[in-house]
Amino acid sequence: MGSIAITNGTVVDGGLTPAFKGDVIIEGDKIAAIVPAEEAPSGGYASEKVIDASGCFVTPGFIDAHAHSDAYLILEPDAPSKISQGITTEINGQCGGSAAPRYGEARLSSDWASLLGEKLVWRSFDEYRCALESARPAINSVQFVGHNTLRSSVVGYQGRSSTPDELREMQRLLDEALDAGWYGLTTGLIYQPGKYSTPDEVVALAKTAAEKNGFYATHMRSEGDAILEAIDEVLDLVEATGIRAEISHLKTSGERNWGKIDAVIEKIGTAVDAGLLLGSDRYPYCAAGTDLDIVLPDWAQEGAAPAEMKRLADPVLRARIVEEIDASGRDWSKVMIGGTWSEEIKQMSGASVAEIIKSQGGKVSAGEIVCRILQADLCRTGAFFFGMSEANLDKILSQSWVVPGSDASLRAPWGPLGADHPHPRAYGTMPEFYRRLRRIGVSCEEAVARMTSVPAARFSIRSRGVLAKGNFADIAVWKEDEFKSNSTYSSPHCFTEGVKAVIVNGTLSRLGDSSCANAGRFIER
Repeated sequence: MGSIAITNGTVVDGGLTPAFKGDVIIEGDKIAAIVPAEEAPSGGYASEKVIDASGCFVTPGFIDAHAHSDAYLILEPDAPSKISQGITTEINGQCGGSAAPRYGEARLSSDWASLLGEKLVWRSFDEYRCALESARPAINSVQFVGHNTLRSSVVGYQGRSSTPDELREMQRLLDEALDAGWYGLTTGLIYQPGKYSTPDEVVALAKTAAEKNGFYATHMRSEGDAILEAIDEVLDLVEATGIRAEISHLKTSGERNWGKIDAVIEKIGTAVDAGLLLGSDRYPYCAAGTDLDIVLPDWAQEGAAPAEMKRLADPVLRARIVEEIDASGRDWSKVMIGGTWSEEIKQMSGASVAEIIKSQGGKVSAGEIVCRILQADLCRTGAFFFGMSEANLDKILSQSWVVPGSDASLRAPWGPLGADHPHPRAYGTMPEFYRRLRRIGVSCEEAVARMTSVPAARFSIRSRGVLAKGNFADIAVWKEDEFKSNSTYSSPHCFTEGVKAVIVNGTLSRLGDSSCANAGRFIER
């Protein structure tokens, strides 16, 4: 860490100031000055390093408002898929799943646990933070606590309500995290074991977070058929607790629900205007990405992967599962297999279930294909679900209260992460978000603000998100006309183009200089 001068660029400061030609001067980990071009010294700057930003935007580093890199920051701390997009800060622990605590029956998600191996050395919040800081990640991390992680640590994966004593223990653990600087609570109410919780349980935990000025972000109980009712549950929680809340990855899933978009936007927008909701985040793609076992019948999911595997091994239960999947009416041309672990099914990554059925002569049903894949993969398979509307995506992104959230862990084209088959949002969220906003008429200043200062202000990430003297020097230098994603559903491991330099806490990232040390930080609330 020393002094850096970024010269001759177009400064888009994140604060809606009209873009202007100028220089940004960095001393240590802070911005020392922002100098309009007409005031630049004729003899240049005495900085240790000068970055010529001619033809480039100089902006705050982007904030990924909904990420899942908790564990992978320890496995691949250079965070190449994130840095290459200009991301300098992630908000992790989303959808009810965080890397800590790990007590009782709590297990990390299958991809995290399978790859971490001997690096999985923590159980408590403090142990996780120590492991993260020892790994020296390239980007900053804001950390939330996952409700599913708390619940599995205390209640386990049983399909039942928590007892009063179990709820108090979850509250105690959440309280411990908040005291340690964690930001608040997230829920994933379609996932195990959070789906078994009552609204009262979630309200009680949100109240604990609110008492210490924490936040709440939720993957709601429904993003499709019951989406309006799910939003009402969030609003009821906010009114009962006073917590500051965000609705995660806003969408209307399933074609029969696309027509609800105007009612959804009106309901959320009215709540934002009234100060009840902070807003929402969204990735700029029309396919969701999650685990394939989400298509199993509810009764077959209880107990998570170990219990699912036992049911798949039971001929009677397996036949029932196949029958119920086949009767679901799902369009299997819109379900694509993502990351796989078994060599037996590796070649299926990137193919839809309908294509797999066709390749096998059409003699095997979707239910049987799904069960074969899950059994071979120990119920760890990822999948992409193409159930969203392009027109609705544009309507969502046009809302000023929507910020970018990749809903993705960091990735790399090499090493253990390179063997996976991720959603393209892992590599391309920021350029796709920016380009879509510009295409629908949003100015470059507002687009950059929504990627920087808006999420920073929303989550009270202090001294970041705006280029201003005294703020932390988290900065991206990029060419607007070259800023684009190369990642696709069939070939995801491709870096974003157009980013020329990324600076995190005053240190040039390895994207620009392989000799540099990483300078990301755990950001306390």
